[in-house]
Amino acid sequence: MMKKTTIFLALLFLGINLIQGSSAQHTFTLGDNAFLLDGKPFQIISGELHYTRIPRAAWRSRMEMAKAMGLNTISTYVFWNEQEPEPGHFDFTGNRDIAAFVRMAQQEGLWVIIRPSPYVCAEWEFGGYPYWLQNIPGLVVRSREPHYMQAYKSYIKAVGEQLAPLQINHGGNILMVQVENEYGSYSNDTTYLGMNRDLFREAGFDGILYTCDPANAMQAGHLPGLLSAVNGLDDPHKAKQLIRSVNNGKGPYFISEWYPGWFDWWGAPHHTVSASACAARLNAVLAAGISINMYMFHGGTTRGFMNGANYNDHLPYEPEISSYDYDAPLDEAGNPTKKYDLFRSVIQKYLPKGETLPPVPASKKAIATPWVRFTAAEDLMNALPVPVTNRSPLTFEQLHQAYGFVLYRTTMNGGRKGMLKIDQLRDYALLFINGKKIGTLDRRLGQDSMEVILPKGKVRMDILVENLGRINFGPYLLHNHKGITHQVLFQGKELIDWKMYRLPFSSEPIIQATRQSLAPGQPVLREGTLMLSRIGDTYLDMQTWGKGCIWINGHNLGRYWSVGPQQTVYVPVEWLHKGANRIEVLELNKPEQTRLRGVDHPILNKLQ
Repeated sequence: MMKKTTIFLALLFLGINLIQGSSAQHTFTLGDNAFLLDGKPFQIISGELHYTRIPRAAWRSRMEMAKAMGLNTISTYVFWNEQEPEPGHFDFTGNRDIAAFVRMAQQEGLWVIIRPSPYVCAEWEFGGYPYWLQNIPGLVVRSREPHYMQAYKSYIKAVGEQLAPLQINHGGNILMVQVENEYGSYSNDTTYLGMNRDLFREAGFDGILYTCDPANAMQAGHLPGLLSAVNGLDDPHKAKQLIRSVNNGKGPYFISEWYPGWFDWWGAPHHTVSASACAARLNAVLAAGISINMYMFHGGTTRGFMNGANYNDHLPYEPEISSYDYDAPLDEAGNPTKKYDLFRSVIQKYLPKGETLPPVPASKKAIATPWVRFTAAEDLMNALPVPVTNRSPLTFEQLHQAYGFVLYRTTMNGGRKGMLKIDQLRDYALLFINGKKIGTLDRRLGQDSMEVILPKGKVRMDILVENLGRINFGPYLLHNHKGITHQVLFQGKELIDWKMYRLPFSSEPIIQATRQSLAPGQPVLREGTLMLSRIGDTYLDMQTWGKGCIWINGHNLGRYWSVGPQQTVYVPVEWLHKGANRIEVLELNKPEQTRLRGVDHPILNKLQ
């Protein structure tokens, strides 16, 4: 009897606690100089980390690391092109389950700042916009244009259904929600910003809304009535002065993006930022009572084809690499760095009285792996789907294809030589004559033409085009079509009658052939097995490979490219298991390569 009574009381106590926990209400308001949590001043110490850039199975460990460094809040964008990859097709499952991410943060004692925008920048494909927006005639992103606003309204309504119930004023842990994103760097239409605010309110976001902009764009991006926050300014006096000037002489003071690191792009040196200098600036900001969100606390990895690119009239096209290590306090694998330790020491000084930090979780050990045993290979040209035909080349968007590759094929009369020009190539092309590779063209380098000698007779020309990532920042958001976007000219005359083979690689490739003679110089698909007696994070060493993509156990790990600076591809332990692990590689430029293994450290700083 005593045992039954004990069990009953324990269950009753648990039930009461669950009820109390689920109904716990907090308030979060704006004071003249500080944020107020339950009526008391609250300094936000936040770090950015993106649910899409971290394997779902690793979300909690990254949050535990955030808590142990002293963060009381985490911040994340919401990515429209992940949540609505095709019109009307919403996906909030798996790694796209943003609501689960937020609820997990609450379990870990972390507040959350949500940034649905819908434009995010974030070194992310098309700045977060779904590719299909470009197929709607007349649509203009970041504007009052009706087609855009209609699509935007549908998206933000779906996000609101997921996240509005998780706001702090509804018993959740979302403190604030960001409207648009650095809009002042793009335009200054306050009517458009007001329409954004109204859409958010209609979607159920009835708590605190805010805008964020760089210091030189705050006036243009500010909407009266909303909190205005500053990005990239960590001088405490200047930050307070600027925020007061925009917010009617009041605070609270929030540095919404502070950069303790920076991102990388293909062909440029790896970026690092001094840990000690960052720690000193963080100390100055916290000592001044200013709230802060560090971008990034943990970058993670931009897997698949979701990297963005930068381009403007003064810069060449610069597609970003797959690693989003960002030289952040937590590295790409989720391990603490020197920057993490220094920041933790700073934050400890500003903890509320009586509060201590939890111990830092142990770092994960990375492993070197045996060599991959490749057992199957197939020429990409032998794995083509049914083509689409058209007189002129069609873009990815016209083919209703978001990412990946398109093979363009036509025939022409040979026995000639001349200049071949791809007008507005987007972005990287391999050219073949009768199956033989004759060269590559690279938008990064301003290449769109080459001298071609055609053999006699009928000639088959193949142009394999890769989308290297749509522009994510600036005025060219409106010029983001991919593939052959205009025409192909030979000797100044347009080539016509094209077959187009769609190769999106939206899932891992299925390789049919096990033994065959591969055509020299043609892109190849290889499949192999990585046998593991123990598992751990590892980094596939691609230094001797050329350019391509790689999958493990069905997960697209991202791109590799010998130009660097990234020479390894991170493989999270969560996606490995003991025994046989399946690997597929699409290699574009070095099809003869067959040697591949994992090393126990990243190589992110080597240009070739």
